[in-house]
Amino acid sequence: MYPDLSYLFHDLFNTPYDNWTSIFKTFGLLLALTFVVAAGVVYLELKRKEEEGILKPVKKIRKAQTSIDITSLLVNVLIGFIIGFKLIYIIQEFDAFMVNGAGVVFSGKGSVGGGIIFGLLYGVYYYWNWNRKKDTFKKSVETLVHPYEKTGDIIVVAAISGIVGARLFSILENLDSFLQDPMGQLFSGSGLTIYGGLILAFIVVYYYVKKWGIPPIHMMDIAGLAIIIGYGVGRLGCHFSGDGDWGIVNEVAKPAWFFLPDWLWVYDYPHNVAESGVLIEGCDAKYCQRLDPGVYPTALWESILSFLIFIVLWVLRKRIKIAGVLFFIYMIFNGFERFFIESIRVNPKYDIVGLNWSQAQYISLGLILGGIAGVVFLYMRNKASKVPAK
Repeated sequence: MYPDLSYLFHDLFNTPYDNWTSIFKTFGLLLALTFVVAAGVVYLELKRKEEEGILKPVKKIRKAQTSIDITSLLVNVLIGFIIGFKLIYIIQEFDAFMVNGAGVVFSGKGSVGGGIIFGLLYGVYYYWNWNRKKDTFKKSVETLVHPYEKTGDIIVVAAISGIVGARLFSILENLDSFLQDPMGQLFSGSGLTIYGGLILAFIVVYYYVKKWGIPPIHMMDIAGLAIIIGYGVGRLGCHFSGDGDWGIVNEVAKPAWFFLPDWLWVYDYPHNVAESGVLIEGCDAKYCQRLDPGVYPTALWESILSFLIFIVLWVLRKRIKIAGVLFFIYMIFNGFERFFIESIRVNPKYDIVGLNWSQAQYISLGLILGGIAGVVFLYMRNKASKVPAK
């Protein structure tokens, strides 16, 4: 496994473990790729829907501005402060950053001096840039905003709200740890619950696209495609880093019908970033543990299933003419996929109405039922709208 790039390069080029390339964490790189891939799907689908006349560009009027926007200036100063606050601290504590980059970034520690310097630089640049272009802001201008032009903003809004939601749900799953160390858990770089991210991101993006004149029901169809392929890429990050998001111990012999490689049936996650298991003989790296016995590689299974679901949805996207149905089909597929995986995955279980399921399984059941109800409702509504009035 590859907790960071130094382990990948060691296998490829026999370079040392834990060198400077270890700052590039595998999970973080694939998480970033998740948003890039999702953005590509959103862009292509928004553009296609506009070309087919389903979506329309929105007229927006930029009001005349005779003086600098103080709020925007302060926001830029704040952004500069945060960047300087963390960047200078990372440089000062580079050894700690190499070991636990997320922990350093999400901690409350930083360089106040660096923050002040970068904050001032951002503020000065914003003022200079506004002063250079101020003549162009003196009159109101009407512009057309195409839906696909908002792709970047939609992805940023979804990413921020998704990470916040995932962290909050993770805290709810591990409430005892949070009560013992609230600030440490709140700003920890580890522990993200995917369904928490999806729920909060859905709510926030819904209102954002509605504000920009994009019908949320069409955005839902696009979101289903983007989420499932992004989820597939993200789960690769869990698998290749060995972050502990794996299945229960697999002591079942590989069945005769399972024609895929052995490591797809049971895996021991060598060099896992969770630092779980037994020591690897002769290893002199930071991450020198593997699982014994091996487990179900559930993250990899989820990734494969997600890509297959994406292919099915991609094929169906032009054939389904009722807006919103594609999203509810995504909910059904995603619910079944996650419910199955949770049955062989390591996760806390909760006894509710006689059922001993994980949090994700209860949510999965809700997704399946909600997806079926959504498809039936939209189909019946569409059928009723075509009945001629008597």
